This record gives sequence, C-alpha cells and structure tokens, in this order.
Amino acid sequence: MNRFKRIALVGSPNSGKSSLFNQLTGLRQKVGNFPGVTVDKRSGWLQLAQQQMAEVIDLPGIYSLHPRRLDEYITFDVLLNSENEAHPDLVVLVADATNLKRSLLLCSQVLDLRIPAVVALNMVDLARSGGLAIDTKQLARQLGVKVVPINARDGKGITELKRALQTRIQTPAHDFIDSKQLADGLLEPLQQLTGAAAPYAALQIACHYINFYCFNAEQKARLRSLLEQHRFSAARMQAEETLKRYERIGRMLDQVAHQITNPEHMLDATRRMDRVLLHPIGGYVILLLIFLMVFQAVFSWAQYPMDAIDGGIGWLKQKLAAALPAGVLNDLLVEGMLSGIGGVVVFLPQIMILFGFITVLEDSGYMMRVSFLMDRLMRRMGMSGKSTMPLVSGMACAVPAIMGTRNIESQRDRLITILVTPLMSCSARLPVYTLLISFAVPDTRLWGLIHLQGLVLLGMYLLGWVMAFAAGFVLQFFIKFRELSYYVSELPIYRWPRWKNVLVTMVEKGKVFVIDAGKVIVAISVVLWFLASYGPRPAMQQVDERFQQISQSGLTEQEQQEWLRSHKLEASYAGHIGKLMEPLITPLGFDWKIGIALLTSFAAREVFVGTMATIYSTGAGDDGGLDALRERMRNERHPETGEPVYSVATAFSLMIFFALAMQCMSTLAVVRRETHSWKWPLVQLGYLTGLAYLFSLVTFQLLS
Repeated sequence: MNRFKRIALVGSPNSGKSSLFNQLTGLRQKVGNFPGVTVDKRSGWLQLAQQQMAEVIDLPGIYSLHPRRLDEYITFDVLLNSENEAHPDLVVLVADATNLKRSLLLCSQVLDLRIPAVVALNMVDLARSGGLAIDTKQLARQLGVKVVPINARDGKGITELKRALQTRIQTPAHDFIDSKQLADGLLEPLQQLTGAAAPYAALQIACHYINFYCFNAEQKARLRSLLEQHRFSAARMQAEETLKRYERIGRMLDQVAHQITNPEHMLDATRRMDRVLLHPIGGYVILLLIFLMVFQAVFSWAQYPMDAIDGGIGWLKQKLAAALPAGVLNDLLVEGMLSGIGGVVVFLPQIMILFGFITVLEDSGYMMRVSFLMDRLMRRMGMSGKSTMPLVSGMACAVPAIMGTRNIESQRDRLITILVTPLMSCSARLPVYTLLISFAVPDTRLWGLIHLQGLVLLGMYLLGWVMAFAAGFVLQFFIKFRELSYYVSELPIYRWPRWKNVLVTMVEKGKVFVIDAGKVIVAISVVLWFLASYGPRPAMQQVDERFQQISQSGLTEQEQQEWLRSHKLEASYAGHIGKLMEPLITPLGFDWKIGIALLTSFAAREVFVGTMATIYSTGAGDDGGLDALRERMRNERHPETGEPVYSVATAFSLMIFFALAMQCMSTLAVVRRETHSWKWPLVQLGYLTGLAYLFSLVTFQLLS
C-alpha cells in the first residue's frame, strides 16, 4: 500500500496549480486556515487506491524559495518545517511548460529539500502550439524524478498522474546544485543545530530563520551567533544560488526543449490582442466599455428571473397566509420572515450574473491585464498594479478582497489597499442600488441601445473607483514605510473561459449569497418584526383609541388599515428607535424608517432591502414583492408636511451613503484580523462614515 498520507501541490502563480487541485479532489474539498496564521488553507481528498485516501493541500503560489509575502512564507514553512502539521510526505511540483526555465528554478529548489516529488508538467499542448517540443523522458532523467505531462484545465493526463502517485517515489539521488559550496563550513553545524533534513534546507534556514514559526527566541539567538561567526550574507548567497541554478537549467534546456518553429515569425492571438487591450489610451476605453456591458446585462438579463422569483415569493405568501390561522404566527412568517427574505432573494439573478462576468474575465486572462494596465495610475494613488485585483474582487465582496492583499509585498501599498477596498461597491450593495435606481430612474433606453438604469448602476460602481483613488492619494501622505515598491507580474495567454467553471462559480456564489445573507436576514427579520409589531403599551393603546375615532370618519376600509399600520409602526419599539436617530439623518433626506434600515444593514448591507420590505409589509397583509414595496415607498408621506418621503433626491442621497459608508461588521472584523490592530479598522470606519455623511448631505441638498 502507498505510504503517502499528505500531498502538497507546489507551483508558481498562474501555473495551473489550483486547476490541478480541483481535478484531483473534485468536490472533496474544505477551506480553513494554516495553524497560527490567517492565510487560507485549501485541502481535499484524493483516492489513490480502493482503501486509501490521501490529503491534498493546495499551497499558496510561490516563484522561488526566497519568499517576500506572507502567503509565500506559509508555503516556505510548510515545506521546510517538519513540525508543521501540513508538512507533506510527497510534493507534486506543477511546472508551466510555456515558461519552463522559470518553473524549473522552483522545482530544483524543492527537489534539493529531499522531499519525495513528482513533476506535473502543465500546458504542454500550449507550449507545442507555440513551437516548443519538450522531451519529458529526458527531463525526468535530468531531474531524477517522474515527469507527467498534463493539461489541468481539460483534465488530460490526470489519470496518469494519479497512477504515478501510487507507485514508489524516492528523492533524487543527487542534489541539483551543491549547496555546501555556497556556504563553506556552515551547513554541517547548522544541520546539527536545526535538525534540517538536507544541506539546502539548512541553507534556507540560514537565510530566513528570523521568519520561521518553529524557532523560539533562544534558538534564533544561537542561529544568529553561528551565522555571525561564519560572516554569512543571505543576499550574496541567494544571488550566487540563483546564478548556479540557472546555469544548470540552461544546459538542461538545451537537451530537453527544442524549438520546432520560429516564434519570431508567429504573431499569435495573445500578442495581437494585447496591442489593443493594453493600449495606453484605448485600453482604458475598452475596460470602461466592458464594465458598461456587464452592468447593462445585470439589469437587462436578470429582469425575467427576478420577476419569476418575485412572483413566486408573492404566491408563497398568499398560500401560507391562507393556510395558517390568523394570528401572531401568521404575521411572523408571512409579514416578517418571508417579506424580509423575499426582499433579498429576488436579487439572486443579478448577483449570479455579476459573478459570472467576473469569472469570465478572470478565466480568460483579461483580469491580469487590468492589473498591468492600471499600475501607472495606481502608483499615483499610493498603490500599485497588484492592488487592482483586490479592488476588482471588492466588487464581489470586500472580505476576500482584503484577504487577497496578502500578495502585495509593499506594506504601504497593502495597508492603503485594505483601507480603500470597502469603497468598491460589493455585490451586497447591488440589491440596494437596484431598488433605488428602479424607483428613481426611468426605465428608458438611450439611442435604443443603452439602458439608462444600467448606466446609472455603472456610475455607482465608478464612484467607488474614483473615491478609492482619491482616498489612496490622500492616505499615501500619512502612511509612510521605508521600502521600495515595484510591480512584477506574468501575463497569462488568452484562453476561452471554461464555461463549466463559470456556471459552477455562479451557482456556488449564489448559494453562499442566499445562505449567508439568509441566516442574517431570518434573524433580523424576526427581531425587526417583533420590534415593529409591538411597542410600549400606553403608546399602542393611544393608537387604538385614535383608530376608533378614525373608523367613524368615513374613510374606506383600505385607508383605515393604512392609517392603523402607519401609526402602530410609529408607536412600536422600532419606531421609537428610529425616532431617536431621525434628527441626525434628517439633513440627508432620511426619515426614521430609513434610519432603522441603516441600523440593521450594518450586519450586512443587503439586509437594508429586507428591512424595508419587513417594515412596509407589517400589518399590511399584502402579497406583493418589489413592485408593492416601490409603490408603498412612492405613497409614503411626511405626517407633518404631506410631502413624499422618497424623492429622487432621497434615493440618490441614500445610494451615495451606501456607496461610501463602511456598514459591514464582517469587513471591520477582517481588517482587524489582517492589520493585527484595532487602530486601522477604527480609522477606516471613521473616515468612511464621515465621507458617506458629507457626500450624502451634499447630494440631497443639491437635488432637492
């Protein structure tokens, strides 16, 4: 029986490592954290034989064993620290055949750690289409390990790789380079002191011992003393090592890689497309047009499924109201929970469409070009091109976007990116925008092509980018680090998106949205229903007494019920809470009902719509969905002035507030976790709340 229990996938970013992980593990995956740190750990299970399962760990991408970023240090520690609970019995080295020279640098370093390994040579077909033929048998002889050609995206070669993993795998008989020559006389005592399994492992400890998680202060002091005795220079050693490895890799490639066509005469599709998409001016125009298309689709394509969901929720409310006896339970389920949940679930098609487009852009290779294109502009705003991907991810959700800043080496760039990411309009804001835009903006088309509502939605997202740039520009004068910031990235070739992957992502993100938002909405809806249905006894009795007088005034039954619903809500506990907030938010054009929704939406932004649906359905007994909610908003009047509560000015003021305010407990928590301090989350909360209030105030005063 095979002795391997834990297999680690090691490779550089864009090498296809994550695709291979998905192919090997299928649906047997889980996501957690590496011990003691907040870096995601993706692991899954691979069946090697009928009675044996092996754990597969997808380690963060790394270009070499000379790490700079937090996630690279995690990979480094897992490979070199035998006490790490994720330390592998076997390593699968994922090498990019289209960039073999760079991939072999990392492969040779890991092989010199003397961990059993197999090389999965990915994208061999793409290398051949580019005119490069690779002799995998000769490559295996040169490296001293098995080399299996695969195509991780299409699943080709996966069976052969699994078969190779079930055979006996040993470490190479000889090191790729002689590490002892790089540090004469140092490595033997260092191995004795640290228990390193290989000379090269000891050499890596000498370079990076200060960042090892397994050494205590006393051990690090002894290591420092030993290194000082030998006058060891980590920078000089790294340079010498890299040169020696590339010298041997160059000789190796002369034997294993052969150019079968002249690439200078091949103007491939990627190069032709990059000339257009990365144009200094045209590239930005195309980027804007792409996102305009995305938001046009969010409004246009989602309309029919949204109407279907809206109608289904209304039908369910009708049936449930008829099936249950009148009373508290009926009110709770129909007017509380179903109204709140239905007010958010109806936006599921828009959420899925947005995630679908983002996945297509990432899978095709275009999103990496966006980072490259934006680098010059981002540097003027206190960030770099590597900040682009977290900001784009923030259009989906700020929490993983902030966690994604770990691949930014510059501490200043990373901190500024973290602080401005919540300004990007995430998918949780989309229900709020959709409700308010459909209320305030006519459903018309410009020149018969451009949906006006979609254009306004694009404007809200562009506002987030503009404000993020402005905030970054200001923050760079207050956040100072003495370090050199640079941007180096590999641009993958353009590919057709994997439509199965796109569909799976849309479904998975939709499920997460429904489940995560649903749990919060159910809890808040129950609490809110209670607060909106009950209140202090004297206040509620006074409403009942006044209603007895109103019932004799000649009003219709519907008008009487509307009066009762409105005044009971105002006399309820929720009404009292809203009234306390009202003086603060009145200058923004908000009333106490909006105040309640703002308060509950701090749990999750999308809860705003569910709260509004719950408030405006309480006691109404209607079965309508979004249309009924919008109608009630249009009919809402100030009790003193008789003016409409919701005007165009109010709607845009509210959208501006949501676009700029923090309003998310999860984001606040993840910023605290990533910065290891309450200072920056509180700074972020303060400046975003101030921005939101100021711009919302200006918007309302200008439009009213």
